[in-house]
Amino acid sequence: MKLKLTLIFSFISICTFAQLRVDKIDRNEIPKNLKYQGKAVYAVKWTDSLGENVVIATETGKMQSKTVKDDDGFKDAALYAYHYILGENEAKLLWKINDFDKECPFDLEVYFINKGFAITDLDNNGIAEVWMIYRNNCRSDYSPMSSKIIMYEGDKKYALRGHTRIKATATTFMGGDYKLDSAFSAKPIFKKHVLSLWAQYQSETWNKQ
Repeated sequence: MKLKLTLIFSFISICTFAQLRVDKIDRNEIPKNLKYQGKAVYAVKWTDSLGENVVIATETGKMQSKTVKDDDGFKDAALYAYHYILGENEAKLLWKINDFDKECPFDLEVYFINKGFAITDLDNNGIAEVWMIYRNNCRSDYSPMSSKIIMYEGDKKYALRGHTRIKATATTFMGGDYKLDSAFSAKPIFKKHVLSLWAQYQSETWNKQ
């Protein structure tokens, strides 16, 4: 599931959410002092009350397993996201996401849903919310796979964890279940938005674009 960076960036471009101007960063223009693992699949920057922000999301793709070296059929894959605050002389890592699957002998999928990425300020407090949706699964049959919506406001994390909804028969479905972090209870506007995202992206018919 390799992607061309130009396609990934096409949906980001320059946009505004609640007075936040969000600009894309080409892979070759990511500041050299910002460290990350994997291949950058998108990167954006904006300014809010925390300062100048940069978020970079990366994927490793499928790789030969590092722990099962005697069988080419076992694969590892990981994804990462980094939020840096740029200072005058240094960059501070505000948070980092790392999820992965290892030693998978079946179909391995670990990747971001590109259209699920967004920068918002839904509560209008001057601190941006960073939204990301991704899948992570190793499976040998047609079954629901792990799907997550992760959001950060500053360094506070919010998460919805569930499984994709897939068609089992002409009239029945499997999956679609989810669990919300308790943090959403204190922020109804965030809870409403994450449930809207889940309703939009829970089906496995949606793709990476």
